[in-house]
Amino acid sequence: MYSFDPTEEQQMLVDAINKYALNNLRVAARDAEESRGLPAKLVSKGWEIGLLQASIPESYGGFGERSAVTGALALEEMAFGDLAGTFAVLTPSLFAMPILLVGTEQQKKEYLPNVIASNWNACTAALTEYTFDFDPNELKTTAAFKGDEYILTGEKAFVPFARDAKFILVYANLNGQTQGFIVPKDSLGLTVNDEREKLMSLNALPLYRVKLENVKVPVSNRLDGASGHDFESILASMRVANAATAIGVANAAFEYARDYAKEREVFGVKVAQKQAIAFMLAEMRTEIEAIRLLTWEAAWKLDTHKSDACIEAYLASTGAADMVMMVTDRAVQILGGHGYIREHPVEMWMRNGRGFAMFTGLAIV
Repeated sequence: MYSFDPTEEQQMLVDAINKYALNNLRVAARDAEESRGLPAKLVSKGWEIGLLQASIPESYGGFGERSAVTGALALEEMAFGDLAGTFAVLTPSLFAMPILLVGTEQQKKEYLPNVIASNWNACTAALTEYTFDFDPNELKTTAAFKGDEYILTGEKAFVPFARDAKFILVYANLNGQTQGFIVPKDSLGLTVNDEREKLMSLNALPLYRVKLENVKVPVSNRLDGASGHDFESILASMRVANAATAIGVANAAFEYARDYAKEREVFGVKVAQKQAIAFMLAEMRTEIEAIRLLTWEAAWKLDTHKSDACIEAYLASTGAADMVMMVTDRAVQILGGHGYIREHPVEMWMRNGRGFAMFTGLAIV
């Protein structure tokens, strides 16, 4: 069983990310949301912490090895500062991590050093689609094998930094299976919408729609080559990441509401002393801790290759989506009228929380 005590290296990483989350991400979050953009220096500072670099072996340009547990700890801590900033800093992971997990040796040697050995650059991935019943295992975007190449056709949504990316890892349906394809940005038939997505939240993160019209992809650019790969390990890693970031957002909202309730007086009594508020705070904390443990277990099972790791990851992700919505909504309630105004961050966290049901694919551990 996994230990509840982080290793020395994990603790050092978490401490570094905590300082960045509070001193940089949290401070810039409101202005970034309003201006619809994250300062490049802010993203670069987060990249320099080296979370992705520490997940890549030295043979591919990194300085560590992948650990889903470490990734979950780090993502929770970073999302505690700001969700949009977290997704921005780790956008290159969407491209690099699947290659590390299931790519061929040639793909790893060709692409990973270029992502790791430089400053932050916008390599990204495209999974989500605009369908009411979106299922990552039943994509509408298709891949067909013709001659000696694949032909990709479809439309993707919520692709971070798509306009700036040199490569996009596109997921498509090939004979009923979800497969990943490395697509250069300048490929004929690939177009990125000029306008960014307009959403309830994540306005600081540049998200785009991407259209593919008979885009030709060589066999060498299919993840794991002609034989293909198992998508479930990638999806499970995305779900654990989704759960971890949800915990970070929920914990930020909980702590803010708790501190507000302990300081705010109504009719001479601290808000936190009111039984209804105390019960709400207790339930919020309980739900956060329950999902945190479930997420840690799912991450541990990924690291130890347990047969039910994908099931645990699904449970963690779906549970986290419900939990973060409940916690952030109650945080707004606890602040009363103040919760509804932009002077306090809880309304932004609630808008972020509402989106976790569709955020799978924006982060990976």
